[in-house]
Amino acid sequence: MIKATFGWLFLYLPMTQNKDFFAAVYQVVQLIPKGRVTSYGAIANYLGAKQAARMVGWAMNASHVLPDVPAHRVVNRIGLLSGKNHFEHPEQMQNLLASEGISVVNDQIQDFEKVFWDPSIELGLP
Repeated sequence: MIKATFGWLFLYLPMTQNKDFFAAVYQVVQLIPKGRVTSYGAIANYLGAKQAARMVGWAMNASHVLPDVPAHRVVNRIGLLSGKNHFEHPEQMQNLLASEGISVVNDQIQDFEKVFWDPSIELGLP
């Protein structure tokens, strides 16, 4: 088991157990402010698992039954709504982002650099 400390956030990461990794992902996603987005890779990097962006995606895909996890704020590395088909309706992700002031055109977040929230910068790496 790996204990990782990120500021005030303490994560216990047995990397062989998906459910614990998923829980760590959800903790980070819950910290993304309204009106901001991050990427699967940025979350993976923050958790010390740089090559696990796809696993972060799996966690997001499984998070839709958790109302306190804002999965709509996690997109791919270039700002595309690559997870939109995992929502109840394909438009739901864009609608949720729009309700937070984020503009999306053709599944692409506009001004992606301005709304991008990098947990490694915002929360700091250990």
